[in-house]
Formats: sequence, structure tokens, C-alpha cells
Amino acid sequence: MKIYNTLTQRKEDFLPLESKHVRMYVCGPTVYSYVHVGNFRGPIFFNFVRNYFEYQGYKVTFVYNYTDIDDKIIKAANDEKISTLELANKYIIEFEKDFKRTGLRPATFNPRVTDHIKEIIELIASIIEHGAGYVVDGEVYCSIEKIKEYGKLSHKNIDELIAGSRVEIGEKKKNPLDFSLWKPAKAGEPFWESPWGNGRPGWHIECSAMAKRYLGETFDIHGGGIDLIFPHHENEIAQSEAANGKAFAKIWMHNNFINMGKEKMSKSLGNVFQARQFLDRYNGEILKFLILSVHYRSPADFGFNVISHATHGLARVYSSLCAAHGWLEKCKNQGYTAQPLGVILDAKNFGGNLETIWSEVGKACDDDFNTPEVMAKIFNLIRSFNSLLKAGTKPSQELANSCERFITQIKSVGALMALFQQSPESFLRELDDMLLGEKNLKRDEIQNWVTLRIEARRNKEFKTSDEIRDRLQQMGIELRDSPEGTEWEVKK
Repeated sequence: MKIYNTLTQRKEDFLPLESKHVRMYVCGPTVYSYVHVGNFRGPIFFNFVRNYFEYQGYKVTFVYNYTDIDDKIIKAANDEKISTLELANKYIIEFEKDFKRTGLRPATFNPRVTDHIKEIIELIASIIEHGAGYVVDGEVYCSIEKIKEYGKLSHKNIDELIAGSRVEIGEKKKNPLDFSLWKPAKAGEPFWESPWGNGRPGWHIECSAMAKRYLGETFDIHGGGIDLIFPHHENEIAQSEAANGKAFAKIWMHNNFINMGKEKMSKSLGNVFQARQFLDRYNGEILKFLILSVHYRSPADFGFNVISHATHGLARVYSSLCAAHGWLEKCKNQGYTAQPLGVILDAKNFGGNLETIWSEVGKACDDDFNTPEVMAKIFNLIRSFNSLLKAGTKPSQELANSCERFITQIKSVGALMALFQQSPESFLRELDDMLLGEKNLKRDEIQNWVTLRIEARRNKEFKTSDEIRDRLQQMGIELRDSPEGTEWEVKK
């Protein structure tokens, strides 16, 4: 397995520090408001990473934290006239509601900063003891001049950074790039006691302390968004390695931004799409499919055309699963019960895809978690399965075996990505309802027109039947007539 390491700027062979145990830390949200949809790229992608490692037989300890105290939280709490604890609790609950709607598995640990003040203070004391921290009027700074390899993660030129920096009025840093480990208390702000006076942690120290608490001084993988490379992750390395005297994380993985119509999502541009808004308008399955259809190191576009394309792709998967379930039931009614190792149809094409899909998925995952390639292999299998269902197809033992094997493979590969686990019928109905809503149509209205057309056909009123069909097509409704009756769906 090879993983791209931001630290070395190349793909590296992955070898865990501890045999068959992967320890992974991913930076979580600052809980001062509802999170935007970009905040879910990390949880969705690193859930896939965890799942693949477990499929390979590893135990995975996955830490995903909550930042529940910082300047934004203090301001938001003041604006809402509640305590910072109440505000953080409120938005952690809201985040976890959204998280549950995505169908992702929880991390092993979800530590909160305010539950780890003791560990933070101990780490700061160690940084000072090792000569890399200094105290000025109750504020503790990390001195980058004491960090020999400062800038090694972001690959930034430190002299240029210093030249382009400035010390704000009232700051007493020795160097413009020195950063705060402990902030002295201000009137009306929450604080904790410390050897340097009452105060609260700086931003960067929290992740170093919590990672050490749950994963040890050195661990396998540290993940997060590319916006965290500098200064957050750079400073995590500086303070952790100053305190512990050893490497912090072996491999640094960073997911790229989510763009809205090819423009980076940001509050300053006014194009932020809250995760709650996305999940209400679409659903968690579409969100996961969108994110995993793009390589994690590439920008992901959430323009409406891209969302429509993803919706169409999901519909193809679930429609094929729905067809497989339908034919499996028909075969069962004819006395053909699926045999997991029985003979299948089209052993060369469909059978070849069945036999090789896991090896091909493994190759893609072992090449820096190439999820677009995994998706391509899934759609190869779907195309070859759909080719079995030609006009005139009849129930048979081979068809029953083929349907059962197809369903099993799609669901097992999909489970890595937390996709394709829903009831196909229920999901397609939900998708139709979503698309009907976008067209301002109602299911009962469409069903009434379909019923009128069925009656017209039965009464041989073919002109009326054709007129209704044309009307429905103009509304974006596709009809499928078969000996079993008429089915309809919203055009995707």
C-alpha cells in the first residue's frame, strides 16, 4: 500500500508502527455553528480509509476531535447569550445529527478540548522544560527559533514568512511566527487554572495533547483539510516534537477543498452550503457519492450539474440492485433458489468482472486510496450485469445465481465507502420524491395520470393513452410498460 505523504511530498509504502494496528488522528470541527458541507469531506473520506484498513485485517484506532473552546465559540456564545459550554454542547448535538444522517460509523474516540485541559497543561510544561516555550505576562508561546525543522510540513521558507509577518500591538512575541500555547484569561471569558495563571489553551496545542493521550507520542496517520497544513499542522509538529523529542506522525494526509461551481466554498464569497441544508435538499448517500467520486487530493466541485450527475450515477447503481432483487424473486417463485457458488450467466464478461472486482478494488485502494478508480470498477460490474437482462430474459438457476452474486459484491464493495446499503426500492422512491419536489410535482398527481393511461390502454383509447404519455414525458416522467404492468420514474 502506498500513501501520499504531505511531509515528504511523495507516495510512500505504508508500514504501521505496531503490527496490524493503525492509529489515526483527524482534525474535527470547531463547534460554534452548523458545519458547512466541506466539513464532511474529512469524515467521509477517512471513514473509507478506516474501513479499508479493517478489511485488510488491521485494528484501527480512529480519533476525531471537537474543538469546543476558541475565539469563535466565545463570540458566538456571547451573541446567543449562553455559556460556551452550552453553545458547544448544542452544536455537537447538531453535528452528530447530521453525521448520523450520512450513515457513517463513529470514530473510536471523539475527544473534546475542555475535557483534556490537564493533558494540555502537562504538554505545555514539557515544551517549556525542553527550552522551546517561554512565558510573557501569563501567556505561553512556542519559540520557532528552537524548532530546527520548522516549516518541514508546509515546505514554506521561514525567512520569507518572518519578513511578511507582523507582531500585533500588545503582543510580546520574540518572533512574529511564535504561536500561543496558553492564553491569559480575559474578563468575561471561560478560564482554567494553570502554573502560568488563569487562562485557556491556544488553538494548536489541543490536537497535540489529545493525539498523545489516545494514540501515543508517535502514531501512523494524521489527517485533515489542506487549509490546516499551515499553520495548524505545522505548529502541531513543532510543539509535539519539542516536547516529546521524537517524530509526531509518520504520514500526513490532506483532503482538498470542496468548491461550489468551481469556486472555493468560503463565507467571504457567500457561497457556503451548510451540511444540514444539503442533507435536507438531497441526502447523505448523494453527499458520500459526490465526495468519493473524486480523489481526496483533488478539489471536489459541488455545482448543481455535478450534483445532478452524481444523482444519476447513484440511480444507476440502485436501479441495477432493484432489478437484481426483482429477478431474484421471480426466479424463487419459479423454484430457482440462488446458489452462492453455482453456475452464472456470461461467465466471460460478467463472471470475469465478478471474479476480479475485489483484486481491482484492492489495487485502487493501495494506490493512495483511489476512490474514483473504485467507482469505475463498480460501474464495470453494473454494465456487465445489466447486459444479462435482455428482452426475453426468463427465470433460471443461472440468473438466480448471477443476481445473488451481483448484489453481494456491490454491497460488500459499497460497504467500504458506506454506500449502496439501503433498500433499493426505498432509496429510488426517496430519490423520485426528491426530484418531484424540485419539479414542484406530487407523487399522487403523477400516479393519477398513470392510472388514467392504464385505463385508456385497457379501453383501447390509444390516442388518449399517447397524449397522457406525452404529457408525462414533458413533466420529466419516464414510463415502462411490461406484461406485469406500468412503472414510472422521474427522469434522472
